[in-house]
Amino acid sequence: MSIFEELGKFGLSKAVNFVYRNPEKNMMKVMEAVDKFSGGRFPSQIQTIEDAIQNPDHAYYPYVRHVLFDVERDVVKTIINNFFFNVNLKGWKIQEELREKYNCNIPWAVLLDPTSACNLHCTGCWAAEYGSKLNLSYDEIDDIIRQGKELGIYMYIYTGGEPMVRKKDILRLCEKHSDCIFLCFTNGTLIDDEFADGMLRVKNFVPAISLEGFEEATDSRRGEGVYSRVMQTIERLHKRKLFYGISACYTSQNYDSITSKEFLDELVRAGAYFIWYFHYMPVGNDADVSLLPTPDQRIEVYNRINEYRHHNSLFMMDFQNDGKYVGGCIAGGRRYLHINANGDVDPCVFIHYSDSNIREKSLLDCLRSPLFMAYHDGQPFNENMYRPCPMLENPEVLPDLIAKTGAHSTDLQSPESATHLCDKCTSYAEKWAPYADDLWTGKIDVRT
Repeated sequence: MSIFEELGKFGLSKAVNFVYRNPEKNMMKVMEAVDKFSGGRFPSQIQTIEDAIQNPDHAYYPYVRHVLFDVERDVVKTIINNFFFNVNLKGWKIQEELREKYNCNIPWAVLLDPTSACNLHCTGCWAAEYGSKLNLSYDEIDDIIRQGKELGIYMYIYTGGEPMVRKKDILRLCEKHSDCIFLCFTNGTLIDDEFADGMLRVKNFVPAISLEGFEEATDSRRGEGVYSRVMQTIERLHKRKLFYGISACYTSQNYDSITSKEFLDELVRAGAYFIWYFHYMPVGNDADVSLLPTPDQRIEVYNRINEYRHHNSLFMMDFQNDGKYVGGCIAGGRRYLHINANGDVDPCVFIHYSDSNIREKSLLDCLRSPLFMAYHDGQPFNENMYRPCPMLENPEVLPDLIAKTGAHSTDLQSPESATHLCDKCTSYAEKWAPYADDLWTGKIDVRT
């Protein structure tokens, strides 16, 4: 039995119980043990957690206690075991070994669409481009997870469509793969009392509920009454002391409200534990380019998120502007990939091109396909980590990758060429470049 297996089987449950006996005293003792078992990996991440545990002035000092005391104890134990141990310590070690062995990307997480169907019809939703009749079967998803775990992947993220259309299968998979963490981007309207009770039972399912801002903004895009239904869902989860968060896409129209202190304070009052921001991407032949934020708007979003995360107990992620923390583009299997409901393996949830299908190839063979190897060999696509994407900030890159590898559009409703997609980003990229360069060189002051 390896040291990782030994720690997983016997150490973590006892360690969490040890923390709860005297949290203020024992949290640091446990982190010292984690640092030892990590073998020197993740030094900055471990240091950040240790700082948040012991420094009352640290922004996440109250957040640590929020999770520890406001989430149901067995859910906390499962999250710590599955996310911190399996996903990061144990899983990362396997991934590193296989990256070297096969000379290809091995992802930290797999995004997959259980279905292309959805119970809503949101304006401008790129997922709707796939159509509504595609599904990955239970057995197919189960096999993807089985293959993934052999590669050291214990993090699975459901997108769609609306994944909750398949909520019975989702709970079955949580139970079968109880050593994994399952995050789900969802509109939240299908999480009823029965499913919330199921979440409390399996303990390894975490919803990220989509909001466009306050009621008017959310209902205008998602439909009348959706905001109210989402708030009822959040209350349902909060009542059961479950771990959950928010997913938000910022555009030129909603960036101000969706990053406002008023909106974020409301999420804190509602008990949310995290918010994951996404930059609008003009995916699809009919995508509205006017929704792309201006450079000044993107800078304002960056500043607001940075300012809020330094002073409040809400964990915040900015998918586009946090590239500096992850070394640029994380797609193409470098840290994640996307499998749509037709089985096509895309390098990114926003890049709908593929040369592989999970029904025809193993997950490892997909990662060694020409398209994924082009990502592997080309990353980072820009040395400036505020310009990470081969589509949005480097629109000259993606069409070349697609042409050289023979990849095809996986949009079955209205296939879009990579050239057409990236042409929509050319003006944006040119305008953003000098701002990104000033951010990267420190010429733009960042609010904290």
